[in-house]
Amino acid sequence: MQKQEVQGLCQQHKYRYVLVQLKDGTMQDGFVEDVDDNYVYLAVPHDGRESEAQDSRAYGYGWGYPGFSYYPYPYPYPRRRFFRRAFPLAALAALTLLPFY
Repeated sequence: MQKQEVQGLCQQHKYRYVLVQLKDGTMQDGFVEDVDDNYVYLAVPHDGRESEAQDSRAYGYGWGYPGFSYYPYPYPYPRRRFFRRAFPLAALAALTLLPFY
């Protein structure tokens, strides 16, 4: 497919749960968050295998001493349920709409 076709397909499925397959064979599921001229951005669900360093709020200390925080929620801070990932439009081989329950 041409880059413009892929971009239109991704734009058509914006905010929907999809499975993206890249030309190298890797697959990733997530919600289409945004599309620009070069990339499609997916909100990828956290599956527990992600590095804690990727989530800047995972084990921070806030403004204060270690173990003490001025934030209104308990320590450690809540983790994000989704991570944002960018995939080049030129590398996309397929986009499949998935059911979300």
